[in-house]
Amino acid sequence: MYPILEKRLLAEGIWLMQVLAPRVAHSAQPGQFVIVRVDEHGERIPLTISDFDPAQGSVTIVTQAIGASTRKICSLDAGDAFADFAGPLGHPSEFVTMQPGELRRRHYLFVAGGVGTAPVYPQVKWLREHGVAADVIIGAKTRDMLIYTDAMRAVAENLHIATDDGSEGFKGLVTQVVEELVEKQGRHYDECVAIGPMVMMKFVALTTKKYGLRTTVSLNALMVDGTGMCGACRVTVGGRTRFTCVEGPEFDGHEVDFDEAMRRQGMYRTQEQRAAAIEAERAAGHQCKIGLDK
Repeated sequence: MYPILEKRLLAEGIWLMQVLAPRVAHSAQPGQFVIVRVDEHGERIPLTISDFDPAQGSVTIVTQAIGASTRKICSLDAGDAFADFAGPLGHPSEFVTMQPGELRRRHYLFVAGGVGTAPVYPQVKWLREHGVAADVIIGAKTRDMLIYTDAMRAVAENLHIATDDGSEGFKGLVTQVVEELVEKQGRHYDECVAIGPMVMMKFVALTTKKYGLRTTVSLNALMVDGTGMCGACRVTVGGRTRFTCVEGPEFDGHEVDFDEAMRRQGMYRTQEQRAAAIEAERAAGHQCKIGLDK
């Protein structure tokens, strides 16, 4: 069992949990993920690592309560425990393997959207600890949905915020901020890393391609079982079929077929709606027959 040391609400429906998992914490690298299960009957849920503390033996995850399984995760409290907490899985961010001298000459731009802000944080934090400058753009629909702004401000060289409604920072899209920094202000970056909703990453990649700015995206949202066996995380990158959970989760954003990836994301919407309906009926004390054979 893996006890929850801390649980904290970051925004509506978005929870941070610090979990005691010493072996995972000692091996974790930025960009990797874990597989969690609430109990022995629970679904396997891949979650990108949002921070890790080897000294404390803790790993931080951030979960948004969207479907039946993520709501079950978010219903746990400090003192409760996960049945399984497997990891770290996936390949770490490429910069982890670079030579220190080469790395310190680089300047990174991170674009984070929504819950994707959480896995951006350990990457920027790691770079800061290794003397590498990184600018960060955080985007959200409204001020109330922003997360990790204080933590990110402490590790980023410059933090830019964009909200759709203008309730905080720039009013508009993160891509407009990218254009402002690169095209209008003439800032130079060696690489852009974008993590967030699939559609956001698509348009960030289209924007950076105009400037010849190498862009890495994380496709963790496609993962289901985390082993590559289910095939749900298949994605076309540079004309080749790749498996996000075993070959990623990070890929060249200019090579990803985002339209295909977004279609794949929508494949399980009906099943998720059915599971949510069954969960609601059970919570009300009813035996739901939705989706069951007659």
